[in-house]
Amino acid sequence: MELRKLEQSEHQKTRKLWETVFSEDSREFLDYYYFFKAKNNEIFVIEEEGAVRSMLQLNPYELAIEDDSCPCHYIIAVATEEAFRKRGYMGALLRRAMEEMYGRKEPFTFLMPAAEKIYAPYDFRFVYDQRQTEEQGVDKSSFALPGTLSSQCPAAEELFQDASIGDGEELAAFVQEHFTKDWQVYAKRNAEYYQTLIFEQQSEYGGIRMIRADGRLVGIFLYAEEDGLEIREPLYLKEYESSFQKAVVELMWERERVKLYAWDKGSRRKPLIMVRLLHLESMLCRMKVRQGEEMDCSFAVLDSILPQNSRIWRIWGGEATEWKVRVRETEDSEGVLTIGALAGLLFGYRSIAEAAQEEDVILTEHLTEELKKLKALENVWLNEIV
Repeated sequence: MELRKLEQSEHQKTRKLWETVFSEDSREFLDYYYFFKAKNNEIFVIEEEGAVRSMLQLNPYELAIEDDSCPCHYIIAVATEEAFRKRGYMGALLRRAMEEMYGRKEPFTFLMPAAEKIYAPYDFRFVYDQRQTEEQGVDKSSFALPGTLSSQCPAAEELFQDASIGDGEELAAFVQEHFTKDWQVYAKRNAEYYQTLIFEQQSEYGGIRMIRADGRLVGIFLYAEEDGLEIREPLYLKEYESSFQKAVVELMWERERVKLYAWDKGSRRKPLIMVRLLHLESMLCRMKVRQGEEMDCSFAVLDSILPQNSRIWRIWGGEATEWKVRVRETEDSEGVLTIGALAGLLFGYRSIAEAAQEEDVILTEHLTEELKKLKALENVWLNEIV
């Protein structure tokens, strides 16, 4: 058994394992993935008997975290050939990948789990819920999606068309101008991001639909036609909600239902993305103190996989630091946090009271009050699929 990181020229070796384990994925999608994504990602494998038996892939994204940005990696395609399971291969690959990302001082890694119980033992924690809904019986005559209040857009000449590669700059500029100011953590959207995304959607028999009113871009959304019509990440100006509805209905043809993902009017919240803190100092340095507060506290961190994080940390900040958190090691601890519990707190997904109930967590009254002064990363927008 050999665990190693493949050279770029070897990445195609893993396609057979992908096709075996994830048989639901189409040939068109895999053609896209191995041409666009695997050409610059990282793949860790375990080989036995001269073949890849287990793998883990890391896809790079430039993430914005508050006012900062940094390279982070999305974990995908964690798979083991059936005959070689229950040998600890997944855990070995996760540890190796996490150690390498820690060495690059990446603040965290993220993934979309098949099941929470698979990754929770490695201190991954949910940080983002996606709003979803499935609409049936759409009233095509009024162009209204059931369960919504269809706003009236200004009288305008509307045009719905699929984006082409040359539209990447415009797509990125539209999202940057109107939406990213509301997000604290998100994958940065530039022209290349959307150009790649166009090919991804096309591999699933879809595209990126642009909504124009009087020639001006007022909305975009992703759509796929692999297993029924699916709409993902609708981003449109509020006054043009009815234009978005009309654009969706135009795509429905004879279908009477549509699934919508990452839509702010979705009727169901689904836990979607889990995060694992990596280089803790780098993560803490990207946090902020709430405006008007002065914070100073210390705590010990327990991390059984990345013991370099198992230190006593002092964090402080306020007006003198322009509300940015400062970090250093210290000797006096006011409490204890596991790396998993800390992830839930930093992203605002778990309350301090909930974290206090977790195993091995100890919070004094003063530490509890000081941690409340942290500005949690609650506005997360991570809808990446691959």
